[in-house]
Amino acid sequence: MKIKSMKTLKLLVALSIALGLASCSKNSGTKGGSRATGWKINDKNGGFQYNTKYKKQETPPGMVPVEGGTFTMGKVEDDPMHDWNNTPSQQHVQSFFMDETEVTNLMYTEYLFWLKTVFPPAEENYKNIYSGALPDTLVWRNRLGYNETMTNNYLRHPAYAEYPVVGVNWIQAVEFSKWRTDRVNENILEQNGYLKKDAKIKDVSAESTFSTETYLAAPTKAFGGNEDIVLKKEMNGGRKQVADTAKNVYAQRSSGLILPEYRLPTEAEWEYAAIALVGNREYNLYKGQKKYPWSGQYTRSGKRQYRGDQLANFKQGKGDYGGVAGWSDDGADITNKVKSYPPNDFGLYDMAGNVAEWVADVYRPTVDDEANDFNYYRGNVYMKNKIGEDGTTEVVTTDEITYDTLSNGKIIARNLPGQIAQVPVDDNETYLRTQFSTSDNRNYRDGDRASTRYFDFGVSEDEESEGDDKYRMYESPKHEIQVDSAGTMIKKYDKTNMMEGKRTTLVDDNVRVYKGGSWRDRAYWLDPASRRYFPQDMATDYIGFRCAMSKVGPKSNKKTPRGNPKF
Repeated sequence: MKIKSMKTLKLLVALSIALGLASCSKNSGTKGGSRATGWKINDKNGGFQYNTKYKKQETPPGMVPVEGGTFTMGKVEDDPMHDWNNTPSQQHVQSFFMDETEVTNLMYTEYLFWLKTVFPPAEENYKNIYSGALPDTLVWRNRLGYNETMTNNYLRHPAYAEYPVVGVNWIQAVEFSKWRTDRVNENILEQNGYLKKDAKIKDVSAESTFSTETYLAAPTKAFGGNEDIVLKKEMNGGRKQVADTAKNVYAQRSSGLILPEYRLPTEAEWEYAAIALVGNREYNLYKGQKKYPWSGQYTRSGKRQYRGDQLANFKQGKGDYGGVAGWSDDGADITNKVKSYPPNDFGLYDMAGNVAEWVADVYRPTVDDEANDFNYYRGNVYMKNKIGEDGTTEVVTTDEITYDTLSNGKIIARNLPGQIAQVPVDDNETYLRTQFSTSDNRNYRDGDRASTRYFDFGVSEDEESEGDDKYRMYESPKHEIQVDSAGTMIKKYDKTNMMEGKRTTLVDDNVRVYKGGSWRDRAYWLDPASRRYFPQDMATDYIGFRCAMSKVGPKSNKKTPRGNPKF
């Protein structure tokens, strides 16, 4: 009887504990209720709607995850160039996604096809949209070389479809990234029933396009305000349309569906991803610095099957772009098909060789790690959505397209119909802030008025002309394009001080960093820490690009961080 009594007692204790836990669970709001108010979240009758079943950010099309961490940025093994722009500094980079390969000709021509279809270049209002996005195929020409085959075929011929696109300047690479963001999110929303099926093909036009930011800020203005395309959904997840009085019937940030923007990687991200020290790690330490994206001090493979093959596509010596015919080498004379060489430890291809790559940063000789050592990036120009006279977000129309004439005369569209008009942030956003005080931060601590040796703290900006060459931090050339009354473009090449040899630099706010060696470069430039710069509005036959995307949520998708016990 004692045994039975003990069992009964244990059963009653267990039951009471279970009931207590159930009561606590119910009171804490873990079963669909808010821990703040106890109200039910996602109630079909209305109220607060939120994606409580969100698990993790899906890997975007064409990308691989790169887990962030700490590394020494700017450390090169050799410095034969004596550039003095590779001062080592310890930096931390957050986790992000990066294109598995460089953007290929096939990927870029898909972009060109979309532009040509939606904004027909035969129409006067759109003629510069398509032409402004076209790569400069004349980059292949040389005064003393015959390269017309590449000039005529490299961009569009199927033989080069999976080769990295070249002839694209930095601005064009940025615009491609914006376009890619919208097309990917447009497809995601269609698949989840928020956009009419196949509208992205059948219903798209210059007056009716999808923009991610427009959809988030003013969904009724997406696709030109066509409610037959921009669909509503029931708040409990159904696909039916609901009454106009219902709330949260469009996808939002809180829906967890819309991906962050595709963009160019920062220099810190690119270098961190290229060197891939994760493959040279033991517990919480890196076992030395890597010279190349792969392990070892040599550019040739030591594996038996591929022994002697080059691990990247680069110039091996004067007049040697691909070695001797029939001999084990890099297998290319110009660029090569992506994925032709082994990936690094993050799974990224061609982080050394093939083409060098644009990154987001404005070039400066030094990386100011004293100002910041977390997600370092020089180039922030903060903008905000423009609000119209009616108090709502202003969307660009077909008559409000903004075009920029670059220093080389090329005309590029800086916004497209359907996108939100942007203006610089003002005192409403900067007043009494400690972390930024202006819209344009490219010159912070290096190149602003206060950095010049002529700056007088007792003189106002009105008294001291900032545009005067005397007060410029950098004396780079200022080439200008003017249009006369007849519409003729007049190109003014800046020769100031060049004849006297007084020009001291080519650096200004319009030169961008590019990283990695190319098919035209010697092995030194394969070092991920090496860095160079080039004008953002010019293109070459050896610079391409790849996109990155920030990761939202945890640093790693591991359920429990290594070494941390579960409590």
